[in-house]
Amino acid sequence: MSRISIPDINATHTDRVIMQIKIKGEMTISELCQVVIEKIREAEEDYGVRYSRGATLFINPTNGFGEEVMPRNKSGHIVNKLYSDGPYRSAADEYKL
Repeated sequence: MSRISIPDINATHTDRVIMQIKIKGEMTISELCQVVIEKIREAEEDYGVRYSRGATLFINPTNGFGEEVMPRNKSGHIVNKLYSDGPYRSAADEYKL
């Protein structure tokens, strides 16, 4: 089950408005991707959210049995952050072909 937190209706234009999407329960990464897409679409369709100034997603990696795991790179170092500058842009997009 997931839930969207709606900002206070009395917020002013000087308040920073952040929309949280909380997703509960252990699931596969594929299922997590699906529910994230569903909730973002819900925010767009039901609440009129058309743009975002970036986003931060925190995940809690597990082994499928509810036990936490630490993702590591090929050198054995713990990886706790991934960065993105947005979606992949094809050459056609890049050169407006």
